[in-house]
Amino acid sequence: MTTDPSAGLDIPSGADLPPLALDIDGTLTTPEHTLDPRVFRVLPEWPAPVVLATGKSFPYPIALCHFAGIPERVIAENGGVVCVDERVRIEGDAERVAAAADAFRERGGELGWGDADTVNRWRETEVAARVTADEALLREVAEEFDLAFLDTGYAYHLTDPDVSKGNGLREAASVLEREPSSFVAVGDSMNDASTFAVAGESYALANADEVARDAADVVLDTGYMDGTLAVLADLIERTEA
Repeated sequence: MTTDPSAGLDIPSGADLPPLALDIDGTLTTPEHTLDPRVFRVLPEWPAPVVLATGKSFPYPIALCHFAGIPERVIAENGGVVCVDERVRIEGDAERVAAAADAFRERGGELGWGDADTVNRWRETEVAARVTADEALLREVAEEFDLAFLDTGYAYHLTDPDVSKGNGLREAASVLEREPSSFVAVGDSMNDASTFAVAGESYALANADEVARDAADVVLDTGYMDGTLAVLADLIERTEA
C-alpha cells in the first residue's frame, strides 16, 4: 500500500458505499501518533457520511472536520458529546465526573497534563488523565463515584457508565436517518468496542488492544491509517464486484 501523503482512493463514480464510524487516535494516525496526512484526501472523497468517534474533547474532532473539509459529524468524549449536522447533544452526569476528579486530586492524584491542561480544558462530560497518573487511585475513585474507567492506551478516562461511543453512533445514525447497522466502524481501543457492537461491520486494526480485537468482526494485519485505508479499499472493491 502506498505511503504517498497525497494518495487518495479510486472511488468509482456513483459508488454505493456505506457510512463510516472512524476512531481518530491509532486509526487515522501514524505509529508516531501524528495525524496521517492522507486523511485530508480520503475523508472528503468518501461519498457517504463519515462520523469521527473519539475520546478526545469536543473541539478536537470538530477542528479535524474543518481542516479536512467535511461536515461536522462527531462523537466526542467517548460518546459524551454528539454533534451531527448542527445538532449537539450532551450525555452523562458531568457533575459527578467533576466531583470524582476533585476527589482524585484531593487524595494526591495528578491528571498529568500540566497547568494549561488542554486535554481537559474544553471537556464537557468526562475527565482524562495521562497514563502515567495513579491508575489504582483513579480506579478507586471511579468505583466510589460509580463511573466507568477506560484505558484507551492514550489516556485514562473517567466517564458516566451510561455513555459510550456505541450510544453516540445510535444518536448520530438517527439524525442522519440511517440505521446504525449500515455503518462500517474502524478502531483500535476498548472504547471502540461499543461502536463495534452497534455497527454492521467492524474492524480492529493490528495495533488494537485485546478488548477491541475481541469485539470486532475482523482483526486486520495492518495498523493505523494503513489499516484503515485497507478497509476502505476493500469496501470499494466490493462495490465493483
